[in-house]
Amino acid sequence: MSKDFQPTPEFALELDAQDKLASFREAFVVTDPDLIYLDGNSLGRLPKAAIARAKQIVEEEWGRDLIRSWNKGWWESPARVGEKIAKLVGAATGQVIVSDTTSINLFKLVMAALALHPEKKRIITDTMNFPSDLYILQGCVQLLGNRHEIIRIDSNDEGVTPDLAALEKAINEDTALVTLSHVLFKSGYLYDMKQITEMAHRKGALVIWDLSHSVGAVPIALDDCNADLAIGCTYKYLNGGPGAPAFLYVKKSMQEKLSSPIWGWWGQDQPFAFGLDYSPAPGATRFLIGSQPIIGSLTMEAALEPLLDAGMDSLRAKSILMTDYAAFLTENLLAPFGFSLGSPRDSARRGSHISIRHPEGYRINRALIEEMNVIPDFREPDNLRLGFAPLYLSFREVWEGFDRIRRVMEEKRYEKYPKQRLTVT
Repeated sequence: MSKDFQPTPEFALELDAQDKLASFREAFVVTDPDLIYLDGNSLGRLPKAAIARAKQIVEEEWGRDLIRSWNKGWWESPARVGEKIAKLVGAATGQVIVSDTTSINLFKLVMAALALHPEKKRIITDTMNFPSDLYILQGCVQLLGNRHEIIRIDSNDEGVTPDLAALEKAINEDTALVTLSHVLFKSGYLYDMKQITEMAHRKGALVIWDLSHSVGAVPIALDDCNADLAIGCTYKYLNGGPGAPAFLYVKKSMQEKLSSPIWGWWGQDQPFAFGLDYSPAPGATRFLIGSQPIIGSLTMEAALEPLLDAGMDSLRAKSILMTDYAAFLTENLLAPFGFSLGSPRDSARRGSHISIRHPEGYRINRALIEEMNVIPDFREPDNLRLGFAPLYLSFREVWEGFDRIRRVMEEKRYEKYPKQRLTVT
């Protein structure tokens, strides 16, 4: 962290003046300039291009061309949009497709990976993985007759960083699969993808990476890291919109070896021959199932353009500076009120969000949202999670967000809120 940082609004404005990505904010809908939106790691802002594209899809392609639009770009969209995401995740052509949800894609890849080595019974993950991913693993094990063992590696420091020594020790010759989140959803810890993939490969295990909290914010090099399989969502840093279709990656050399556990007509070799027996399509396309959500897919495709224009190196540079600045403000503005940093201090091991921890984190979160016009989110047991989307967030907003947290504490505004949790936190 730079020693030059200053806990003043004037310094934040100086950082904004030097920001090469500042103009991209104009590409997004900002209806309330006073709102400090620190939850782009959960749902990205609405790109203006997505509005225009949605209007075109609905009024012209669906409204005027009707079913003819399938032959005007709809049918090819899973692969076409996948190629654009491939540029953000370091994948050569023919390896990324857009389809379904993150959880469904994880199910497909887990079942396919386990079927490749049925003699191996061990699945390795960690306790900091996204719970939904853990639920999918548990369901897969049950479907396969409880023949597999899920081993969850704990953390070193109350959920901030994984125990890498324990992870390496757990991976043995009986390990079929290692599946981890590239960036951990609570602490923002960033795994060394190349190191972990090599670790697994030495024991003959496959790896599935969940890129949901890294794609669009962290440079990813799936091919260079020799990754096997990956999944990810598009509604966080990719700004694809709520429930936007997810994506999956299958390494080229593995595509003909794997079989999707769900055989659908979009994954059929000749879908319009309407044969009565299934034959898988070549490549990653075999992991498609049924008709794709075209409006969501094509709207999300438009939302990718600002990211591709900005470039991942520039996005990562600003992201690091923002999270460094946020860590500095945590220690210089908020530590006197009992806050501590719940994320790695080393920016090389951190994604684009941080957690700040406080025993009253939930009630503080409520006060920020309901009184201070700040939107973070809360994660159990005590994490206020703050996301920094470099395309549209300013350093002034980072400063202002932290200053409003300080005011909540100084004025004890959180004390009026019950400890009972709302449904969505």
